Amino acid sequence: MKKEMIAMLLAGGQGSRLGVLTADMAKPAVQFGGKYRIIDFPLSNCINSGIDTVGVLTQYQPLRLNTHIGIGIPWDLDRNYGGVSVLPPYEKGENSEWYTGTANAIYQNLRFIEEYDPEYVLILSGDHIYKMDYEVMLDFHKSHNADITIATMPVPWEEASRFGLVVADEDGRITEFEEKPANPKSNLASMGIYIFNWKTLKQSLLDKSEQPNCDFGKHVIPYCHEQGKGVYSWQFTGYWKDVGTLGSYWEANMELVDLVPEFNLYEEYWKIYTQYDNIEPQYIADSTKIERSIIGEGAEIYGEVINSVLGAGVSIGKGTVVRDSIIMQNTKIGENCTIDKSIVAEKCSIGDNVMFGVGESKESKLNASVYAFDLVTVAEGSVIPSGVRVGKNTAIKGVTCEADYPDHMLDGGEFILKEGQA
Repeated sequence: MKKEMIAMLLAGGQGSRLGVLTADMAKPAVQFGGKYRIIDFPLSNCINSGIDTVGVLTQYQPLRLNTHIGIGIPWDLDRNYGGVSVLPPYEKGENSEWYTGTANAIYQNLRFIEEYDPEYVLILSGDHIYKMDYEVMLDFHKSHNADITIATMPVPWEEASRFGLVVADEDGRITEFEEKPANPKSNLASMGIYIFNWKTLKQSLLDKSEQPNCDFGKHVIPYCHEQGKGVYSWQFTGYWKDVGTLGSYWEANMELVDLVPEFNLYEEYWKIYTQYDNIEPQYIADSTKIERSIIGEGAEIYGEVINSVLGAGVSIGKGTVVRDSIIMQNTKIGENCTIDKSIVAEKCSIGDNVMFGVGESKESKLNASVYAFDLVTVAEGSVIPSGVRVGKNTAIKGVTCEADYPDHMLDGGEFILKEGQA
């Protein structure tokens, strides 16, 4: 039985700009919005758009992602024919080869696509937060008799030089590509979402198979354009967020708690599905104060939570104030703490009388481009002892003790990384 369109979801990225959050997991597996993981968004978009066959290409630290996806039950992707398939790199006789670029990853899985012999192949990235009806994009693709359609989005002109851009005519046909140009001719940025005619995709990947680090945006699509293929731009106007940096990840979570959020997670007609356990109800103590926050199931709150996103099973002790922060599931925070503008990953343990986000802003000594935005970032499974203070633009990973904090303080821009620990 032939499929009209199948999706290939690229979820192998390390997400190094998320720092210690992705030390032990792929970026698409990182939690978002208190209940979801980033990969839930493209998977939910697929099933909501009527696409029931999805190949998920994993590579870096795939265990959490594989466990989360399982056999695809939450997304109704547990099918006898089609459904969701996790596709890691595998040994092929003499040489095993890592995926070296977005197009190379698809090239290594041509046989998987051939099983379904689709008319069209949808290529997706696993690390964006958005809702999109891919069927509308496919209708555009068909009506323009396109070989390739690229989802694009207008970006502010002053930011355009940060993106891969396309120049298109009135009909949407792309006439030129610009990769992060100093003086852009267009403000239409590629979203890394493509629909290919299967024959076009297969031939172009075979033609470019020797290209090192073969990438769609840099190599395959410009090559198809040079060959005279019809490459079109389809403009998307909804909410779309690349959560590739700590700042954008924090910002996207904070936008969820606005009084009228720009991105609504709870629309009935376009649900976001996820894998989660049946957890006990929340416990909110009488003394608790909660303002503009998302509180996950099974949370126990005895302190104050302001403008924050808390995952399932989080506990906040008496006298503790959590403000402008993301606290992921099953993290325990003790009593009389102040947690300001922090991202604390899953299963962390924070003692009593701890202060996060103190003092003035200082540049990170670990990586100034990653640990910025005045955030405190704590990796999964970390332990913070009682009575310590932590400055801005800091990173902590591992089981730490008082001796790791001179004068009970981790100054702004400093870091503690315990190697070999979760």
